[in-house]
Amino acid sequence: MNPFSTVLPTGDVIFRQLHLFLFSLFIIFLTIFLSLHQKKRHALPVWPLLGMLPSFLIGIYTEIYEWTTKILTQQNGTFTFRGPSFAPDLHSIITSDPRNIEYILKTNFPNYPKGKLLRTQMHDLLGDGIFNSDGETWRYQRRIASIEIHSAEFRNLTTESLNQLVHSRLLPVFEDFSEKSVGFDLQEFLLRLTFDNVCMIVFGVELGCLSLGLPDEIPFARAFEDAAEATIFRMYVPEFLWKMMRFMDLGWEKRLKRSVKKVDGFVEEVIFTRMKELSSMGIGNSSSSRSGFHDLLSVFMGLKDDEGKPFSYKFLRDICVNFVLAGRDSSSVALSWFFWLLDQNPVVEERIVEELCKIVLEREEDNSDDQKKNKGENGNFVVFKAEEVKKMDYLQAALSESLRLYPSVPFDRKEVIEDDVFPDGTKIKKGMKVVYSIYSMGRMESIWGKDCREFKPERWLRDGKFTSESPYKFTAFNGGPRLCLGKDIAYYQMKFVAASIIYHYRVKVVENHPVATKLAMTMYMKYGLKVTLKRRDESIS
Repeated sequence: MNPFSTVLPTGDVIFRQLHLFLFSLFIIFLTIFLSLHQKKRHALPVWPLLGMLPSFLIGIYTEIYEWTTKILTQQNGTFTFRGPSFAPDLHSIITSDPRNIEYILKTNFPNYPKGKLLRTQMHDLLGDGIFNSDGETWRYQRRIASIEIHSAEFRNLTTESLNQLVHSRLLPVFEDFSEKSVGFDLQEFLLRLTFDNVCMIVFGVELGCLSLGLPDEIPFARAFEDAAEATIFRMYVPEFLWKMMRFMDLGWEKRLKRSVKKVDGFVEEVIFTRMKELSSMGIGNSSSSRSGFHDLLSVFMGLKDDEGKPFSYKFLRDICVNFVLAGRDSSSVALSWFFWLLDQNPVVEERIVEELCKIVLEREEDNSDDQKKNKGENGNFVVFKAEEVKKMDYLQAALSESLRLYPSVPFDRKEVIEDDVFPDGTKIKKGMKVVYSIYSMGRMESIWGKDCREFKPERWLRDGKFTSESPYKFTAFNGGPRLCLGKDIAYYQMKFVAASIIYHYRVKVVENHPVATKLAMTMYMKYGLKVTLKRRDESIS
């Protein structure tokens, strides 16, 4: 027998192979047809086993926020995302309907906690802190935090520390950039500013992100940034996948573990150093007002729990890290988008300058010490007083309009405890995830009108005065029982920083600089914001 001879298949074998091929082809086309047919009903193709995952991956690759907005617009504000059968934790209801959002955040608030899955995803970094807890744990922390945040001492600390950082650190650096006509990443410097500020407020220490020489890296700042970025990865993959990676110490999970360890090391050192300082002053765990420290850490160290005992190290660690996360980049990211929008809308910038000049002109012409208090260290910068910042209605309107279009937190997520029905008729099953898209809300004609994508600060003004909108229409600061405790502080911070920069400089975005969103907890500019500065004519005032 010739080993190289070819045995030809018989007619029956050929027929069976052809039949199998045609059957497989039929199944493939049927699957595609049914998946595409389901698109009319569910907004996206629903693939066997994979659900809507392929479309979701395309959305992440392109622009997830606009992808979501397009679907929500087509589906009248609400649609059901069907995850793969092997990852039920990705099944969710996504909405941008203000009626549903008010129902979630206020009307039936107890039925929509953060939920076990989200708390687990965020636990390595945030522990059981105020922004990662539900029920009594959350209520207790919010109650005591609210008292301190609204105290006169704490507000004085926030304004004084911000004044110091802007006029002793930020503006001198900007002056150097202006004189040399050097381009730089504005987002990076705003992040440095707010990180320094939040650490002064929370820990009572200045990291020096804006110190002389502009250090390339601050270990705690870098570790916190890496930990936050690694944590977001968990929210976009099946639970079993990130848990497996954590067990094997791979990829993002390896990075998260090491970053959290560095964060904990810094926090531990600060806490025990403060304990020693208070002890050496003979104060111990008593009221912080006697110690002269008014930062959140010192305040909480001076309080006792419901059993009359000092708070544990874990409690102090968790609540401090949570407030750092809340304050580290929300204002800076919002200001980055704000300055980009100003560059696109020079008429708005002109109106802000007019408002600031009017405020400066209204000052009493006094050459005494009061005037000196309102100059920077070298006398080159006007320092706006707290009462003047409150008068900046148009600036607040412009900042609110920027937050409407580019909210610092683009998405938020809840979990359903019991079966429910939304006001729009959508049925929700126990255990499902509910996501509301804050980014998409700002681009809904049904909410803001046909000009919803335009940057129009005037929509926030009534007779020239700033007027806030419903928190269920403008959800940048959350709403209901979880309404942001630091909303007023955030507005003050943004207004003070923006006014201090705009009054002294024209901020120009470098030509052809790419602008895109970044997939993260907060809406960073993916490529930063490269700008140049030019000193305004001193005669403007």
